[in-house]
Amino acid sequence: MYVFRRWWERYGVQTVLAVLALVAAGLVRHTNGAVLFEMYQALARPFEANPAQQEQLVNARIRELEQRLAEQERQNQSLKQLVGAVGDRDRQPIFAPAIGRSAHHWWNHIILGRGRRDGLKKGYIVTAPGGLVGRISSVTDRTSRVLLISDPTSRVGVTIGRSRSMGFLRGQGTERAVMEFFDKVPDVKAGDTVSTSSLSQLFPPGTPVGSVESVKLNASPAPEATVKLSAPIGNLEWALVEPNRPISETSSDTTLDAEEQPQEEREDGFEEN
Repeated sequence: MYVFRRWWERYGVQTVLAVLALVAAGLVRHTNGAVLFEMYQALARPFEANPAQQEQLVNARIRELEQRLAEQERQNQSLKQLVGAVGDRDRQPIFAPAIGRSAHHWWNHIILGRGRRDGLKKGYIVTAPGGLVGRISSVTDRTSRVLLISDPTSRVGVTIGRSRSMGFLRGQGTERAVMEFFDKVPDVKAGDTVSTSSLSQLFPPGTPVGSVESVKLNASPAPEATVKLSAPIGNLEWALVEPNRPISETSSDTTLDAEEQPQEEREDGFEEN
């Protein structure tokens, strides 16, 4: 008994493995490996995804790729529109992405991802496909803050394209603004186009602003028109920035008295240029 125990301790494991190998070989020979394959499947099955799970994963990946492709196409279309908006301008504008916007001041200002290092300065004009967006009110080395024409404190000298009636545009915090006329009985009607005035010193003349939706000739203290802004200010993602003309280039010594740059509260990280 002692001799068997010593032998088992020394050769038992090898003997068991040899027997198992012989049994496995016999099973493979008689079943063509079917038993071992079934055993492998039984052991591996808990770690395999079932067909329904695999299909869900594949469909999720397809949806992700489709969304990425649609986003790329949309961005390409936006850039094409920007390039088309450049046209035959005398000065080459700077393309700037919108990188920041407050939900509480959505129609007041926006932050662009271009700054002093890119050549931008306070007072530069910001446009987009469709027309005027605003003007730069402060800059840092890498970013710029834009006062939007939809801001209630914004004032823009504007002209009716058909009749040349003049006034100034004030923002309403929405995609619509109000044009207040200088004439007591202005020649204006719904559908008239509105652009920046030649008397403006803050904006270049002839820049599209919007179109007249309705008119209130009996408004006080002056006749008014509701103007639908033509630039996509509410969902702006890219913009064009360019210098304004020097004041000496204005066509007249007369300027629009109502057109002033409002005093803004400075945000942290911004300074006047």
